[in-house]
Formats: sequence, C-alpha cells, structure tokens
Amino acid sequence: MEHLSINDQPPPPPFPQGPGQPGPGMPPPGLLGGGRPPQPQQLPAQMFTTAAQLLDLTDKKLMVALRDGRKLTGILRSWDQFANLVLQQTKERIFVPPGTQSPTQTRGLYADVDRGLFVVRGENVLLMGEIDLDRDDDPPPGYDPADLELVQTLAKQKKAEEKAKEKRKIKKLSTIGFEGENVGEALL
Repeated sequence: MEHLSINDQPPPPPFPQGPGQPGPGMPPPGLLGGGRPPQPQQLPAQMFTTAAQLLDLTDKKLMVALRDGRKLTGILRSWDQFANLVLQQTKERIFVPPGTQSPTQTRGLYADVDRGLFVVRGENVLLMGEIDLDRDDDPPPGYDPADLELVQTLAKQKKAEEKAKEKRKIKKLSTIGFEGENVGEALL
C-alpha cells in the first residue's frame, strides 16, 4: 500500500536500529519524555471535501441551479456538512426561451421573483457559482426583462407542452417494448 502524506513528500526514513536503540516505529529517546510534540500541519485547499469548500463562498453572491430547473441568486449566509445552504436576498429567475411566445420571437424573456431568505437542501443543488458583481445588473445575453405574470404564464405553458411531449415519447417507446424508469407515468 502506498504511503500518502499531506505534503506529497516521500515518507520519512525509519528510526535507526542498533544496540541500545529503540525498535522500528519507536521515537528516538529524546522525544519519549520531554520532547515537544510536532505541530499539526495546515491542510491544503485541495484536501477539503465539497461542503468545506463552501467556506470561500460564504457572504458572496451566488447563482444556484436546482435539480428541478429553478435558478436562484442570493447571498450565501450559512451551510452545513451536507451542503444545505441558507441564501439571503434570494431571487428566483424565470426564463422563457426564444420562440415560445411566437415563432418569430428571436430573444427570450426573463423575470425575477423575490424569495427572501431561502433554505436549499444540498442534494437538490445541481450547479453553483459566484456571480461577478460588475456584470450582475446586465441582462442575460439573448434575453430581455419582461412582466413577471407574462413570464410565469409562458413558462407554465412551455412546461406543460414539454411534459405532454415527454408522455407521448414514453408511450411510443412502451409500444415497442421499452420499459424505462418512467413507463408507469405514460399509462396514467
């Protein structure tokens, strides 16, 4: 088995053995009684686990994409070992892709919903990143701000269309013998 160390250096040589010397793995005689114990070494940043890496992002503005498709922006105030997040001044940004309102529509629409203090369960986080505060107020490329009610209505319509399309696809696949994980939904 390979010996790994924090500093990625070769392991120290074993203590010398000889008459009157301690056996293998024993410290030299000077350290047995009153020697000073070694100081703990600082771990490099690469050694941190996922949740511990959130330390650098605390009190910064983040964009968090969730598994259900929602996009949140907010200031990371707290987190735990499971990467559960507490976001302050949270806004949910709803996007409607180009062509949803009409086939000639070349730019998409977006709107923000204020969510305030928001708790996100760590297992629901798909992607997370720090927001560049210099470009925070710029609209996303290819999208224009729009009325919240209009964007919500269009987003619901688009989601319903995609769900119906997925059901038709699963139903077709089940007729040719494919039994995927979602086959039970097509029969409902």
